[in-house]
Amino acid sequence: MTSDIDTVWKMLEGAKTGFLTTWHGDALQSRPMALYTRREDGVIYFLTDAATHKDDAIREYPSVNVSLQDGSSYISVAGQASVSHDVAKIKELWTPFAEAWWDGPEDPAIRLLTLSPREAHYWKTPGKIVSTIAMLAAAATGSKKADLGTEKRVPM
Repeated sequence: MTSDIDTVWKMLEGAKTGFLTTWHGDALQSRPMALYTRREDGVIYFLTDAATHKDDAIREYPSVNVSLQDGSSYISVAGQASVSHDVAKIKELWTPFAEAWWDGPEDPAIRLLTLSPREAHYWKTPGKIVSTIAMLAAAATGSKKADLGTEKRVPM
């Protein structure tokens, strides 16, 4: 039987991009970021550039969130982030897509963001068509509770 934590990691491993949300002292800011999920490390990594100042925000306010959609599933992960310039880990995560942003894994402008999950909240739905039918059936019968799949909050 698959545990809720296994479900979370499986959902994360299937995703390539998520919206990373940080706090800047007076407002939240979300932006799409490539994510590198490493269950064996228990973390989610992101590569970013020092010039974008995400690293400054994270150093001051390390609580962050990443949210994503994978097909008809949705997940939000909250946790603590840290910033480093771990060249060995950057080399491990390096892909041809990173070439669009930096000269190579040793570029001094690269920052490694590491998100250590504290809690995940996920929704697994049966898909758009089945969900629409369930909502129509609930509306037709006067039910206020359409079965739209599974929703769980998971401590990590």
